[in-house]
Amino acid sequence: MTTVINRIELHTLLKAGTATLIDALPPSYYQQQHLPGALNLVDTDVAARAADLLPDIDATIVTYCSNLACSNSKDVARRLERLGYRDVRTYPGGIQDWVEAGLPTEATNVPATA
Repeated sequence: MTTVINRIELHTLLKAGTATLIDALPPSYYQQQHLPGALNLVDTDVAARAADLLPDIDATIVTYCSNLACSNSKDVARRLERLGYRDVRTYPGGIQDWVEAGLPTEATNVPATA
């Protein structure tokens, strides 16, 4: 079963550099705004991309999405656990809780198409 963590616990893990953060929102949302250092992985891509993005099945992985109503992070966490990842956690407050606390985010610059 996936461990649920709060913003303070996540912030502590990130400051210590002891967790890999996964944004479970579609790429267009990820590109606009995500938590610092987060990788983007959606539910439908877990089987195909997890081994490359997350080579250590013993590493601490934290998934998040937009807010408490969003289930993307839970879906990605469950798929990772089914693949054998041993320390998967989810941050249900998501980016909304993070931003409301005044914490920093990042954006991914994507070149405009002509």
